[in-house]
Amino acid sequence: MTNNVVVIIPARYGSTRLPGKALAPIAGVPMIVRVYEAACTIPDVNGVYVATDDTRIADAVERVGGHTLLTRADHESGTDRIAEAVERLHADQADLVVNVQGDMPFLDPEMIVPMVRRLRDDPELPMATVMTPIHDAAQWADPNVVKVVADRHGNALYFSRQAIPSGGTAGGEHTAGAAVAMHHIGLYAYRRSFLSRFARLDPTPLERAERLEQLRALEHGYRIGVATWLGAPVLEINAPADLELACARGGAG
Repeated sequence: MTNNVVVIIPARYGSTRLPGKALAPIAGVPMIVRVYEAACTIPDVNGVYVATDDTRIADAVERVGGHTLLTRADHESGTDRIAEAVERLHADQADLVVNVQGDMPFLDPEMIVPMVRRLRDDPELPMATVMTPIHDAAQWADPNVVKVVADRHGNALYFSRQAIPSGGTAGGEHTAGAAVAMHHIGLYAYRRSFLSRFARLDPTPLERAERLEQLRALEHGYRIGVATWLGAPVLEINAPADLELACARGGAG
C-alpha cells in the first residue's frame, strides 16, 4: 500500500450562520485562501484541492495558483462534497484523504501528522480525527466546542456538543473513574475506499440530534481513531464573534 495522501478542503458560500464566510477577508486575504495555503505546507501530501460548487470561491483559490474541484450544489455535508471530489482523482493519487475544514484560517499543518499516522499504523482503521485538551470552562459549556470521549485504545466512544461526561470539567478534573472529554477538532482522515462508503450511509438518529456527522460512522459500527494534539488550540470560525477574533489576530497566526 502506498498510502498516498491528498488534502481536500470543502467550501460553500451559503454558510447558515455566516453566509460567504469562505471569502471573508482576514488581513486582506480570503479565509479559504489562508486555509489552502496552510494546507499546502502539510508534510508528505500528494496534492491539495478546494472542493466547491461556487465559482467565486474557485476563482479566489485559482488566483493564487491553487487547485479546485467543482462539485454539485446539492450536497448536505462537506464529506459528501469530498466524496464526489475525490472521484475526480486517479486511483493512484490518493489512498488516504484528509478533510481540512475551510473555516480554520490559522491551521497548524502539524496537526494533520498524528491523524494520518493513526491510519498508517492501523490498516483496519477506516477513519481518524483529532482531539485536544479543554482548559477553558467557557469552552466546556459552549455547544460550538464539540467534545469527544475515547476508549483506552484511542478510538472515539462518543461526540457531543454537551459537556460530557457528567462528572467532567475543563482542565481534566473529573469524578473518579470517569473518562476525560477532550475538544474535538474538525479534521478527518479517511481511507479512500471507506470515504465513498461513508457518504452512502443513511443519516442516523444521534447524528441528527447532535448535528454531528461523524456520529453516523459510530452508529453504523465503524471505528474512528482519535489522535491527540497538544499544541496551541486552533480557531474555528463558527460564529460572527469567531470571525471578529480572527480578523483581530490578522497575520499573527
